[in-house]
Amino acid sequence: YRDGSAIPTGHSDNDWMNLSTGAYSVYDNTESNADTYGYLYNWYAVDDSRNIAPAGWHVATDAEWTTLTDYLGGTSVAGGKMKETGTSHWNSPNTGATNESGFTAFPGGYRNNNNGNYNNIGSNGYFWSSSENLSDNAWLRILYYYNSEVYRNYSNKRNGFSVRCVRD
Repeated sequence: YRDGSAIPTGHSDNDWMNLSTGAYSVYDNTESNADTYGYLYNWYAVDDSRNIAPAGWHVATDAEWTTLTDYLGGTSVAGGKMKETGTSHWNSPNTGATNESGFTAFPGGYRNNNNGNYNNIGSNGYFWSSSENLSDNAWLRILYYYNSEVYRNYSNKRNGFSVRCVRD
């Protein structure tokens, strides 16, 4: 966290399913995945008062994600403009990927809140917002390898997703 305190990690599948405090994990517990795709955080880490983002930054709100996708031409094309090009990390065909926004989204997959399993690396990128939706859910954005869209959805706060920060 910003104050230097550690975000807990290394949770078993069973422990991950029951967390209600901030935590992160590495996809398949393989550190080289973090080197490429980054870490997967539950929403409690995003919402922690110690701040997951470095000084001068914050995790994007749901409204800021909407502003970005609107600026990039709308949800039907913004995903392609945000995805890394090629198929080094994204599954083929990585439809519409131009990365013209410079966002360079990677398909880091996620850690499931129901069983602690890891899913969809190479296929999908899931990115938390800092905005809550009901007591157990928060808003996120999802990018898929097979189209150019950005999907707005909400998900259980115990899921592990990627995080992107925005300059204050």
